Amino acid sequence: MRTSDLEYELPEERIAQMPAEPRDAAQLWVQTVGADAYTTTTVRELAQFLDPRDLLVFNNTRVLPARVWARRASGARIELLFLEPQGAPGEWSAMVRPAKKPQAGETLTVAEGVHVEMIARELDAQGQPTARWRVRLHDDGRPTRATEDLLEALGEMPLPPYIQRADGASPDEHERYQTMFARERGAVAAPTAGLHFTPRVMESLHARGIQTVQLTLHVGLGTFLPIQTEEVEAHTMHSERYRVDPEVVEAVAACRARGGRVIAVGTTSARALEAAAANGTLCAGSGRTDLFIAPGYRFRVVDGLFTNFHLPGSTLLLLVGALFGLPEVLQLYRRAIEARWRFYSYGDAMLLLPGDGDLRRPVA
Repeated sequence: MRTSDLEYELPEERIAQMPAEPRDAAQLWVQTVGADAYTTTTVRELAQFLDPRDLLVFNNTRVLPARVWARRASGARIELLFLEPQGAPGEWSAMVRPAKKPQAGETLTVAEGVHVEMIARELDAQGQPTARWRVRLHDDGRPTRATEDLLEALGEMPLPPYIQRADGASPDEHERYQTMFARERGAVAAPTAGLHFTPRVMESLHARGIQTVQLTLHVGLGTFLPIQTEEVEAHTMHSERYRVDPEVVEAVAACRARGGRVIAVGTTSARALEAAAANGTLCAGSGRTDLFIAPGYRFRVVDGLFTNFHLPGSTLLLLVGALFGLPEVLQLYRRAIEARWRFYSYGDAMLLLPGDGDLRRPVA
């Protein structure tokens, strides 16, 4: 498969710059896998298109305000995007721009009493310097203060590049760019399918008897990056941290036993579930996954998917295509564009369900 097979034309005005208000007023496209039957509604009405036997799986990662601005002794400004803990206690991997300017051992100033120590520049597989550095964020007055706490106090939310803010992300974005499930700190991007959910939607799901459960996948920087290789199969998938607790395994088993469908809320939830079932059986545990899900992949856990409209040429679009069929996904996208739907992180959503049937009538 060629990367050009993942392209589609999207007018710039179709890229949502703010979420729907309220969140559950976003449009929802409901369609079955392997059939052309579909209907359109709003996220608020999600429960009526699900069966009480179904299980929804959410990602509870929380986005860190991971973008930090610092200055060298010369006054030159340096941008750092903190990615994840790496190496010795207190050390993190960070994208640095410009990466060539700082020197190993140099100390940058973030705010009064808060500094970044530049430890070493990271190398790629060929031993060449990358844009990543090993760094340590330090509060002189409170040396034991956690990096996550410092980022919460001083950092800026790392919004995707297609969300335009004239003066950078405002403090309001600290909560706007979080799901209602956000609890486990560590992501640099939101699991955007979850942004649509509100207490009202959750109440309607539970009133219908639909079970829900949460796992964790810390969305990494690679989620923003398009596939760079001409042949999709040559792409090297980025690695992300995940955790699947025993209660998730138990909930999936119970769903199977009652004849329900496991519906991942977001590609990140889908990826974590499939990574935890890589040996053929869903197992509790934590680790890293570089699982690359593309058409031809055989899903072991996920039956259906609630997700956003994704970027052309992205691994997220490939994952949706693996479940639903890439030509069918692109046709759905074209229809949504013609209908002036809103795309990407703050945009509208779709629900892809297995089987067939007339989805113009809600499930009884």
